[in-house]
Amino acid sequence: MSEVKLAAETRTEFGKGAARRVRRENKVPGVVYGHGTDPIHVTLPGHELLLALRTPNVLLSLDIEGKTELAIPKAVQRDAIKGFLEHVDLLLVKRGEKVTVEIPVHAEGELAAGGNLLEHVLNTLPVEAEATHIPESVTVSVEGLEAGASIHAKDITLPKGTTLAIDEDAVVLQVLAAQAEEPAAEGEEEAAAEAGAEA
Repeated sequence: MSEVKLAAETRTEFGKGAARRVRRENKVPGVVYGHGTDPIHVTLPGHELLLALRTPNVLLSLDIEGKTELAIPKAVQRDAIKGFLEHVDLLLVKRGEKVTVEIPVHAEGELAAGGNLLEHVLNTLPVEAEATHIPESVTVSVEGLEAGASIHAKDITLPKGTTLAIDEDAVVLQVLAAQAEEPAAEGEEEAAAEAGAEA
């Protein structure tokens, strides 16, 4: 897992007006907290942060006025329409420290023939991992699975040093039978129409 270095400036102005001014400068207001320290209000470079956040649970190396801190994104607020970053909450972490995060679940392979559907019961899997070795995602094979099959959290192979932070019997993926049209209902309508014609 790579670290992304960002320069963070502390900020002293708060409120909507101040946040709008920050965003006009193509920067993003944020707060850095954790380890029992007082929250640090910062501004971060917008474009670089946007690129970094494309990686789930990215490890950020923040230069806050000459002091380097490691942090991971905890909450990201985006504009609902335009999609730009409005605010970010970052959690301070230390090397060797275990953190609980959610990692995306990707499915690969073809289901058994028959038009079955794959349902993602969980799109992300809660895991505990070392802060500087958080896996980006997990990939699960669904090759040949038939309707009624389920993949539980315990069935997913996790990278070394990563453990589940969820009930191991939790269903992550399941295969549903394709919903067929009900021919009986159509037959009943025809029979009713014929009966009506006869009467």
